[in-house]
Amino acid sequence: MKAARTNWWLTALLAVLALTILIPLYFAIVTALKTTDQLGGTGFGLPDRVRWENFADAWRLTNFPKTALNSALITVGAVVLTLLTNSMVAYAIARNMHRRLFRILFYYFVSALFVPFPIIMLPVAKLTALLRLDNPGGLILLYVVYGLAFNIFIFTAYINSIPRELEEAAVTDGASTWGVFWRIIFPLLAPMNATVGILTCLWAWNDFLLPLVILSDPGWATLPLVQYVFQSQFQTNYPAAFASYLMAMAPMLIVYLFAQRWVISGVTRGAIK
Repeated sequence: MKAARTNWWLTALLAVLALTILIPLYFAIVTALKTTDQLGGTGFGLPDRVRWENFADAWRLTNFPKTALNSALITVGAVVLTLLTNSMVAYAIARNMHRRLFRILFYYFVSALFVPFPIIMLPVAKLTALLRLDNPGGLILLYVVYGLAFNIFIFTAYINSIPRELEEAAVTDGASTWGVFWRIIFPLLAPMNATVGILTCLWAWNDFLLPLVILSDPGWATLPLVQYVFQSQFQTNYPAAFASYLMAMAPMLIVYLFAQRWVISGVTRGAIK
C-alpha cells in the first residue's frame, strides 16, 4: 500500500494563508497587553510589562455587558429569521424553476448581489425612519432582506441536489407541502443552515454601517458602534481598543467552533444516508 504523497506547494500556500490570520491576531493580542508608552517601534515586540487593566478599561468604557447583549439579541434574531425565511423562499424557487415567474424571481434576487449598499444607504435610512423601523426589529429585518440574494443562491443549489423521490414518497404518505419542507427538506439543509448561520452571525455581530445609519436610540448601540469611544481627535487608546476587539471576538470564535462541528456532522449524516 503506497503512502500518501505530500503536496508541498499546497502546504506552503496554506502556511502563507495561515500567516495572514496569525500575524494580525498576534499583533492584536500583543497590543492589548501593552501600555501606551510601549507602542513605539514596529508594534510586534512583546510587552515589557503586561497590563491586564486594558481589558477592565475596555469593559467599562464600552459598557460591555449591555452592548454585548444588544449585539447578541440582534444577531440571534437575524440568524433565526434568516434561516427560517430564506430557506423557504429558496425551496419554493428551486422546485419551480421550470416556471418562468420563479426563474425571473431567482435572477432578480441574485442580481441584488451586484448592488453596493452605500448606493442605497440613504434611501433605506430615510424609509426605515418613516416606517418607524429605526430600531433593533427593523435592523433584523434588513439583515434578513440583504442576505436573501446570496442565501438563495447557495440554498437553491443545495436543494437541487436533494432527490425529489424523498418528497414524492412523503406526499404519497399524505404529507402537505409544509410537511414536506419541515420534515424532509429542512433537516437535510443542516450543512447549509450552518454555513448561512455562520455568515449571518459574523455579519450581524461585526457590522458597523447598518447599525450606524438605522438605530436612532443610543441605548441599543452595538459593540462595533461603542468601540468608537476609543478614538478621539488627537489620540487613540490602542491598548484598550484592541482589548475590546479581542473581547468582542471571543463569542464569535465559540459560535464558529460549535457550528463547524455541526457542518461536519451534517455532511457525515448525509454521506451515510
